[in-house]
Amino acid sequence: MGWIYVIIAAALELTGVIGLNNFSKKKSVLNGLLFFGGFGGAFVFLYASFNHLQVSIAYAVWIGIGTAAAVIVNMVFYGESRNIGRIISLIVIIIGVVGLKAVS
Repeated sequence: MGWIYVIIAAALELTGVIGLNNFSKKKSVLNGLLFFGGFGGAFVFLYASFNHLQVSIAYAVWIGIGTAAAVIVNMVFYGESRNIGRIISLIVIIIGVVGLKAVS
C-alpha cells in the first residue's frame, strides 16, 4: 500500500508542477487549484506512505519520480531543452529510483 501512496503522491506532485508552470504565466483559480492542490495532495499521500515504508526510501523515490516526470512534461509540452546531458541525467534519476525500489 505504501508504494501506491508514493505513486499517487508523485502524480499529484506533477499536477502541482503543471499548475505552478501555468500559474506563473496566468493567475487563475484553476491554475491555483492545480498548483496548491497538487502539492498539498502530494504531501498528504507522501506522509501516508511513511506508515508503510521507510521515510528515506519513500521520500527519495517520490522526489525521483516527480523530478523525472516534471522534466519529461516540460520537455514535451513546454519546449524545454532536450539536449543529451539532460536526457542522460534523466536516465540516471530513473535508474536510481528503480534501484531504491528494488532494494526496499
